[in-house]
Amino acid sequence: MLGKAFCPCHVTGFFKTQTRTRPEFQGSLGAGFSIKEGITTRVKVTRSEKSNFKIQVKGYQPDNTVVSEFVIKEFLKFVKGNFFVEVEHNITMPVGYGLGCSAAVALSLALALNQALNTDLTNIQVGVIAHNAEIHCKTGLGDVLSSFHGGFEIRTKQGAPGIGKLKKIKSNSSVLIICFSPISTKKFISEKMESVNGLGGKMVNKLIKSHNNNEFLDMSIEFAKYIQIVTPKMYSVIHDLREIGIRSGVAIFGETVFTLVPNSMVANVLEILKKYEGIVIRSEIDNVGAKVAYTN
Repeated sequence: MLGKAFCPCHVTGFFKTQTRTRPEFQGSLGAGFSIKEGITTRVKVTRSEKSNFKIQVKGYQPDNTVVSEFVIKEFLKFVKGNFFVEVEHNITMPVGYGLGCSAAVALSLALALNQALNTDLTNIQVGVIAHNAEIHCKTGLGDVLSSFHGGFEIRTKQGAPGIGKLKKIKSNSSVLIICFSPISTKKFISEKMESVNGLGGKMVNKLIKSHNNNEFLDMSIEFAKYIQIVTPKMYSVIHDLREIGIRSGVAIFGETVFTLVPNSMVANVLEILKKYEGIVIRSEIDNVGAKVAYTN
């Protein structure tokens, strides 16, 4: 039995945490966007004397596979008998740089397992499992909801798909990103949460009214400065882009700077970004969200 699914990566510009007792009601408000690059997961499931799994990762490598292990174990609760689960993640984006890779791993795997195991869960139920994996493993707060729906979005209610809510902002902008070094999401969540909520909540309310790309970018920079995560190298990129009239933002969970620009400015921005020693990414906004890719 086979399954295959794709989930876009996601960048968060600013956020506000919301804690609740049950994981599906936890999460964050905030704003960000999904990109057309992400993670494709293939799954092969066979009957076995004892349930077990094997996880293989192609492309960029994560520090561990705890999120995948959580999702597999949750799905095995829905089936009778024992199965051997072979998982292959193809990760095309760098891990740990604020691009929502752990959420894309969880959601693409959950969709693929639902297909391979014929568990017949709704997409919302699948999304809840992926979201709960992120909360349980402390690898993220709101990326599953965002990647589930895709687009340039404002998260207006925290929680898993089916519980959390968002509003989409129309945008035809190209996405340009430069990544310098990773930041541990788990460490960030444990150390920085108290400082973010007041400002993040005000920014959500402001962006709901304006739906403005440039205002989103300006608020992302303000948010990053407020919680003191902007490094000298990031300041240099932000300054150089400003010199040619380009606003930029900061991906909160990584030493990563991004911008949203019209196609006419892509070459100019790339010329600046390529002066720096970092991973440069050019993409577009993914308006579809996570999806199953049917196999024969």
